[in-house]
Parts: sequence; structure tokens; C-alpha cells
Amino acid sequence: MTAAGAPAAPSSAAGDASPGSDELDCLVDRCTFADVTSPVLVCAVSGGADSAALLVLACRFAEHSGSSVTAVHVDHGLRDAGPAEAARVEALCDRLGAGFSMAHVDVEPGANLQARAREARHAALGPDALLGHTADDQAETVLLQLLRGGALDALAAMRADRRPLLGLRRSETERVCELVGYEPVRDPSNADPRFWRSRVRHEVIPLLCDIAGRDVVPLLARGSGLAAADADLLDALAADIDPTSASELRNAPVALARRAIRAWLRTDHPPDAGAVERVLEVARHSRRATEIGGGRRVSRSADRLQLEQ
Repeated sequence: MTAAGAPAAPSSAAGDASPGSDELDCLVDRCTFADVTSPVLVCAVSGGADSAALLVLACRFAEHSGSSVTAVHVDHGLRDAGPAEAARVEALCDRLGAGFSMAHVDVEPGANLQARAREARHAALGPDALLGHTADDQAETVLLQLLRGGALDALAAMRADRRPLLGLRRSETERVCELVGYEPVRDPSNADPRFWRSRVRHEVIPLLCDIAGRDVVPLLARGSGLAAADADLLDALAADIDPTSASELRNAPVALARRAIRAWLRTDHPPDAGAVERVLEVARHSRRATEIGGGRRVSRSADRLQLEQ
């Protein structure tokens, strides 16, 4: 087992002489590995088609960039097949000449299982690991976040800084696996109708394609990119507002005041829209204080806002 982050020599499995090398190079050109500044490409690899393609294409990119690649596999302990899946990922790493490491997390069965598993996985991977999300994942995320009541940031969805494959389709990650002779791990939860994402993937998006008479995934993904640029601009403008100054919040455009408050109050998740509106009422002298959830409270004294436990 190669330690995470250790440089690894490229293997012929992804080398110039391998079948489909030109096709792989074309796919690499549509990815954003070149935007990663670290000399080590750390890839989160579950063993599914998307994450396996991430690893294959990262290794392909590394051959020409001088980078090294390592895979991190997270075992949630939720399926009996977990050890076998880890072994398949490690075997793929050996073929590609990539490093391999594994992390174990405990996720108890129960409500919000997928969300809790995702949070545990991201915590184990760390902030710099690359993720194998595709344009199809982006389209699904846009719809899911809109269903949860999101606005511009919901449309912006996932950002490309850690997701080099956002320009690729899910069918193309399957093709990458086919080219290198890898059989992807199939996660049964991806087809489980108990989970919102599964129903959006298998029911909502096909229905939207039927209604529109075209593939809606590129439309949703393109709109997401435009929304992200707008959201980034608003965030930059909102950064000039002092959210503890009631007068600055009152005098700022409401859209910017809201974003300044959200940035101020954000912990692991942004505050809900109701809490933001109540803080604006405190800034406007409509109320003296408000609870914002999580045992926290915002109060006003001498036109200054204070965050209290």
C-alpha cells in the first residue's frame, strides 16, 4: 500500500501506448486539473465510475504535468462489500501507478443517511481532495437545492475548484472505465427511491428532458456556471459591508446586506432565510434581538450588532 501523497511512477495502463489514449487525452483536455496548484493530486475514489474516471484522468494528466496522484478511499462501514470495494480501488491504483490510502468513518443508520455519510466522507478526505462530480451531478444538485428553497446560490450549486470533471457527462466516465478495462463498483443507494437524489436522477430529469424535447443537463449545468459568477460578484461586494454595523446593513442594497449577514453567521451551514431576515429587522431597529438557531442570538446595542451564545 502506497502512502497518501507519495509520488508514484505512471503505469502503462494509462500511458501513451494504451488503447484509447487519444480519447483519454481529449477528455483530460475538458477537465480542470490544470487549475490545481498542488503537485499532488489527491483523488477521492469510492470505486464507482465517476471517481474511478477521476483517478484515471488525473493519472493521465500527471504523466504530462509532472504531478503525482494518490487515491483516498473512505469506508463508511454501511455495506458488507466495503472491503472488497476498497481492494478493487487499490488494485486500480496499482495498475495506474497511483498512491492509495483508506479512511474509516462510522455512520449510523437512520434519518438523513446520505447527507450524514457525505459529511463524514468530506471530513475524512480533507479540504483539498478532488471529487468526481460530473455535469449530471451538477444538474441534479441544482434541482435538489431549488427544491429545498434555495435561490441564487442554489443555482450556482457546486464549484469547479475541487471538481475537475464538471465538464464531463456521466456516460463519459463510464467510457473511461471501459477504456482501461475497469468494472465500476455499483452503489445500490443510487437507485433507491427513498433518496431524493435517486428520484431526481431517474424520474425528474428524464421527465424534464421529455417535456423540453432535449437533454436538459447541459442547460442546467450552463445556468449553474453563470449563476456562480453572479454569486461570486455579490459576495465580493458584500465583503465590504460590516455586518456588525446596523447602519451599514440598513444603507446597503438588501441583496448585499443579506449576503453579508449569511457570511457572518455561517458555521458548517449558512443560516436559514428566516434568521437572516430577522437579523435585518434588528439592524432596522424593528426589534432589539433575535434567536438565529443553534443556541445563538443576535442583539443590538448603540447601533452595533453582537453575536451571542
